[in-house]
Amino acid sequence: MAVYLDCAATAPVDPRVQREVMTYLGAEFGNAGSRHHGFGSRARSAVEKARVQVAAVVGATRGEIVFTSGATESNNLALLGLAEHGARTGRTHLVSTRIEHKSVLEPLQALSGRGFEVTLVSPERGGWVDPRSILEAVRQDTLLVSVMQVNNETGVIQPVPEIARLLQNHPAYLHVDAAQGFGKEIAPLRDRRIDLISISGHKVYAPKGIGVLVTRRRSGQRPPLTPLMHGGGQELGLRPGTLPVPLIAGLGKASELALAEYRERNAACRRFKEILLRKLQPLNPVFNGDLDRTVPQIINLTLPGIGSEEAIEAVSQVAAISNGSACTSTSESCSHVLSAQRLDEDRMEGALRLSWCHLSRQPDWNGFIRAIEAISEPEHPDRLTALELGQAGPA
Repeated sequence: MAVYLDCAATAPVDPRVQREVMTYLGAEFGNAGSRHHGFGSRARSAVEKARVQVAAVVGATRGEIVFTSGATESNNLALLGLAEHGARTGRTHLVSTRIEHKSVLEPLQALSGRGFEVTLVSPERGGWVDPRSILEAVRQDTLLVSVMQVNNETGVIQPVPEIARLLQNHPAYLHVDAAQGFGKEIAPLRDRRIDLISISGHKVYAPKGIGVLVTRRRSGQRPPLTPLMHGGGQELGLRPGTLPVPLIAGLGKASELALAEYRERNAACRRFKEILLRKLQPLNPVFNGDLDRTVPQIINLTLPGIGSEEAIEAVSQVAAISNGSACTSTSESCSHVLSAQRLDEDRMEGALRLSWCHLSRQPDWNGFIRAIEAISEPEHPDRLTALELGQAGPA
């Protein structure tokens, strides 16, 4: 059976999280909005406990946690939710980057159609954004700066702490899409200069369909968000609807485990990465992101002369991998992230994303190499195969 190496798209649910979810799907099925009996009060207690568990990871308070359906909704609420305040105060300039997730770029495009001016900063060729470029883009009328913590396609860590420091004396709100970094890269998200943080449950071993928008107070005031939906008043009036208690409890448990175990998990992912880099070396991979700036669990690479779809199909019996962001896998166009890095077309068309987690097992790398060799044309009939080279080299 193929080893799953697409954890940046979605990760497996931790068995301990699954047990927590099942408790609130089964015996404890109450509505957290029902305050007049034990079923409702126990559900409410589970929700409030989860707020504390999530808040602890980012150094926030329970009252700063707003549950959503995931990072996409959180991103939309953060960006579109500030629009009314921006229009009212004359702050109609927004700054972001060209490598953001579509759930940031498309709301920005929508705001552009509503009279806002958007500046998108290009990354360096290694996939990271220079903090000075962000500061240079900021103006007096800038309402918001939105920069992701970890790029979902390349795994490159963005310099969020440096950006937060440079914005220290500017009133612009700072939003961070932390879908790929929450519970993994802990310290950067604890910076109090970050006003809004988007979190995705299913990237941190919780179920799909649950996320958070952290709405951090500044000088005692929350970011002036306007809800996108109305009716019910739940979640500070920002996200109406009956709370999905099982999913919320699962995210709370996943957050608690992430905070307790992130060092050991990162160490396991680093070991996996070291083995992967060594095993794939005979294939002469070209890395589409500065390896010194990537997280331990995501790599984007191109195997020279081999298209991504061809490679994915060839290794499908060995490993399940991606040709970039799963969110845009139905598109025929090349990655907007790699295009922003100014990579050539062949390199983009061959780009593969391998992503794993602390629960992942090593695939049969020899079988992986044989599968790639079967679709590549040897330059010389008598040359050693990549597999033979790998066996001849250091272990």
